[in-house]
Amino acid sequence: MSLSHEDYLQMSVRDVYRSRFSDYARYIILSRAIPDVRDGLKPVQRRVLYSMYKEKNTPDRPYRKSAKTVGDVMGNYHPHGDSSIYETMVNLVQPHKMREPLIDGHGHWGTVDGDNAAAMRYTEARLKPIAMEMLVDIEKETVDFISNYDNTTKEPVVLPARFPNLLVNGVTGISIGFATEIPTHNLREVINGTVALLNKPEMSLQELMSYIPGPDLPGGGIIQGKDEIRKAYEKGAGRIIIRSKTHTEPGRHGRQLIVIDEIPYTVKKKALVSQIEEEILEKNVDGLLEVRDETDREGLRVVLEVRKDADIEGIMNYLLKKTDMQISYSFNMLVIADTRPQQLGLKEILMYYIAHQKEVITRRTRYDLDRAEKRLHIVEGIIKAISILRQVIDAIMDSEGREDARTRLIEKFDFTYEQAEAILDIRLHQLTKLDIKKYEKEQKELEKKIAAWKGILSSEKKLNHVLEKELTEIRDKYGDDRRTLLQDKIEEIEIDISVTVPAEEVILTISEDQYIKRTSMRSFNSSGASIETCGLKEGDRVRHFFKTNTIHRLLLMTNEGNFYDIPIHEIPDARWKDIGTSLVNIVSLGKDQRIVAVWPVESIESIKDASFVFVTGTGMVKKTKVEEYDTNQKKRGITAIKLKPDDKVASVHLVDEQKELLLVSYSGQAIRFSLSEVPVTGRNTAGVKGIKLEEDDYVVHSYALAADDERILQIVTREGIVKRTAILQFPLQGRGGKGTLIIRRRKVQPHEIVISLLEESFRFDVIGETNQGRAVLIEWEAYRSQLSVNDQGSIGRNMLNLGIGEEFVNVHMEARMEEIESSDDE
Repeated sequence: MSLSHEDYLQMSVRDVYRSRFSDYARYIILSRAIPDVRDGLKPVQRRVLYSMYKEKNTPDRPYRKSAKTVGDVMGNYHPHGDSSIYETMVNLVQPHKMREPLIDGHGHWGTVDGDNAAAMRYTEARLKPIAMEMLVDIEKETVDFISNYDNTTKEPVVLPARFPNLLVNGVTGISIGFATEIPTHNLREVINGTVALLNKPEMSLQELMSYIPGPDLPGGGIIQGKDEIRKAYEKGAGRIIIRSKTHTEPGRHGRQLIVIDEIPYTVKKKALVSQIEEEILEKNVDGLLEVRDETDREGLRVVLEVRKDADIEGIMNYLLKKTDMQISYSFNMLVIADTRPQQLGLKEILMYYIAHQKEVITRRTRYDLDRAEKRLHIVEGIIKAISILRQVIDAIMDSEGREDARTRLIEKFDFTYEQAEAILDIRLHQLTKLDIKKYEKEQKELEKKIAAWKGILSSEKKLNHVLEKELTEIRDKYGDDRRTLLQDKIEEIEIDISVTVPAEEVILTISEDQYIKRTSMRSFNSSGASIETCGLKEGDRVRHFFKTNTIHRLLLMTNEGNFYDIPIHEIPDARWKDIGTSLVNIVSLGKDQRIVAVWPVESIESIKDASFVFVTGTGMVKKTKVEEYDTNQKKRGITAIKLKPDDKVASVHLVDEQKELLLVSYSGQAIRFSLSEVPVTGRNTAGVKGIKLEEDDYVVHSYALAADDERILQIVTREGIVKRTAILQFPLQGRGGKGTLIIRRRKVQPHEIVISLLEESFRFDVIGETNQGRAVLIEWEAYRSQLSVNDQGSIGRNMLNLGIGEEFVNVHMEARMEEIESSDDE
């Protein structure tokens, strides 16, 4: 038979995929991965517990093979493979995952090290007593049942759950587009909070948290961040910090021991020990010698052995930062409530649980009441029959069978069908005086129970009282003390570099071509301990030479106004005869950027009260506090000064008090003024005018001076004229003027200064490069005896004997061994 066109449903492939995927996603969310807010169980967990209960695998019975349980669950309720079922059983057994384990396992069920459980054919299990509280009264129609996957039996939609399992045991689940992460809590605290909320539904979250202050994890530990806990309890999401609990002990040979007693929730001990071992092998922690796992039957114990003079606090901070001794844990209290996934806060979760318990108690009470009323009806009929026993017996004896006897009893004595059936089932020995009294006693007991149950059904107050009584019974029977310590604030961990890097004196060099290297004192000394033996590229020179320490930092300023902060220990180590590493491989320098100032310092903190003073080629001056440069982008570079497109930084000074500033220009002008005239401004600012320059003139160099500085300024001009002038010859004047002449101008061609230095602070050898390809050493010290100090504005003297038409086109500065502490190009 052929199908007509109307028998087909026209759908695009996109719609088919969308529909099928939507159905699949909904199934996964509701039926696999997300727990029900009422009993806190995922479907597979619920099926495992119910199957074990149905198969009488209970605490009062012997253990049963796990494979048998897995087979029962898979065959009757969960046809999704045995591995997921057994994995669920394992989780319900493990005390390091469940605050109150629901299954009692016998055999190897895995460890906190992360070891897997033995195969299901080797392990055995049965329900724990507390698991029975999850299933109690399930046969009294307290919850709804649905058909299983093949309609051969029924399974519960939810368990009665006599305690708030969702919070007590927590849950982790990942679904399509959803995830849930709820930590474990203390049973006693949760029940106290539930009872308080039951009696005062309008209570605030703050009041509720006085009963439930935060999670209580199976392995203990420390939780930091009460504000984040409050946020999670309010909105259903938040982030807390969980850290290990430790103590210290004295060790052998004067060493110290850090003992880890408790580790964070979800962390595998073996993995944590491996992390610490790796830090020791990599020598990342100075003073940490050994880690040993001494865990035994008495409890977890991981021992860290440290050197006797080691900084324990520093080592702890490093390990908390770099290993799983401290982790962050994200709350995400997503549950199935009202048949859909919802993110709920603490109060909402407990309100749903209370509503569920009220329904369970109501349905159980109705069930018990219905059965009691039926029984009372039967007992009343029996008592009535006994009171007219002879007439009843005569009626039965005159009958022609059971059905006729029942009809006679109903018609003649006004018994109901049920009463007549019960009378016919009575045996003669039950008609003694003793049994008559037993029926009368049962009648009174039933009437009393019926009255009580009717009271519960008609009174919210009585219903609440029953719920409170049952919860407190569970609390008193199974509750225990809190294991996890709660701390208000999340502690910010700062790693002391002295812990991670052994303090070692080193030699640091930066070449003219901007190659940098860190060299041990051993390599430096074994190679002659001189700059002449330093490894360099051909034609390169050592521009900066320092003796510093691996735990210090190197500050750099560039001509384009960028600032860099490099830990000394992160500069690649090299032998003294190696050329080193190009600076662009360490910090993000631009193609044309040049280093204009360098300082090795202990830390930014150690100089935070000082200021950087910038001088640009166009004569701008800026002063900014060092603390402005304490940021997290130091290796990538941060803007140190705002420059105009045609301007560059000429020099930078690090000053710790009010000084004077001397600016020297290319055309021979100089200005001296007080730094107090330069206002302190922010990092990304341009500064103020320091000197007024003629067109094509620019600042060659600048100097930060002490008041009444008596040093001598020495200059060299393009044609080789040398002049010496005392600093005090330059009058102190206001910022922003033209300044005064350093050397008298010539009529034909003005003098052009190629280099200037202050005497008494020579840290460089200066080599002039001429237009005829000659390299001429400028011997600064020799000029002291050969050339007198002249007034400002006077002529200089030709000391370098350049040839006719010969002039300097470039100068190179080579560091001397005396350049030990710092260099700001003074």
